[in-house]
Amino acid sequence: MTDTTTGAETVQTAHVPLGKRLRERRKELGFTLKEVADAAGLSVGFISQIERAITTPSLSSLASVAHVLGTDVSEFLSQPRGDTPATRHNERPIYAVGGNSLTYERISASFPGNVLRSVIIHEPPGHRSEPIAHEGEEIFFILDGSITVEVEGERTILEAGDSIHFPSTRTHSTWNHTDRPATILHTCTMDVFGDEHATGAAGSDLAVRRNGSRKKPPVRQRGLANDGDHLSANQNKSTRED
Repeated sequence: MTDTTTGAETVQTAHVPLGKRLRERRKELGFTLKEVADAAGLSVGFISQIERAITTPSLSSLASVAHVLGTDVSEFLSQPRGDTPATRHNERPIYAVGGNSLTYERISASFPGNVLRSVIIHEPPGHRSEPIAHEGEEIFFILDGSITVEVEGERTILEAGDSIHFPSTRTHSTWNHTDRPATILHTCTMDVFGDEHATGAAGSDLAVRRNGSRKKPPVRQRGLANDGDHLSANQNKSTRED
């Protein structure tokens, strides 16, 4: 289907809303909101907002949550396949996660043992991504426009031709602080496409991985968890995730 605002394909694997499918999967596993949030490197408020369709996650956030839920991003989002090593600027599909105003073009290929995943991101004016920390490392290279990248509280303004490279285990987010769109080449080592599931490849040892600071939800028997779904009004108000 088509997002009438961006003209981008919003390719999802089912007509059931994304948030509802994520919540059903979490409930099936017996995980609380806090357990999923802690393990995914996101906030409790943000996970709750996704499930209630108040906000839509970025590609990286969706991949991180899917991993915590024992699956991969391809279970919730259909993306262009990386079957060929070359892509053409006038042939690449532009897609989004649900109704997110952030859109993507896949430019990296998929093959056994590949480590890098690359997309071109189109970030609209005023867009703020949710703070996240996850395994791996990543690079932002600004093709056009300007954005602010915040890593562990340190803000860096990047303009066309500028770049930043950091371990993804550090909490990070982006903000298009300008009144014009920004175009970004983004490369990371986290499997944001579900390629490892499709090819049966194992995660690469080259990725920078978090040592103990990213919690893993406990294994629970189905139906026995106190899900902790109900956030207080103050908690919801105090957590802002755009």
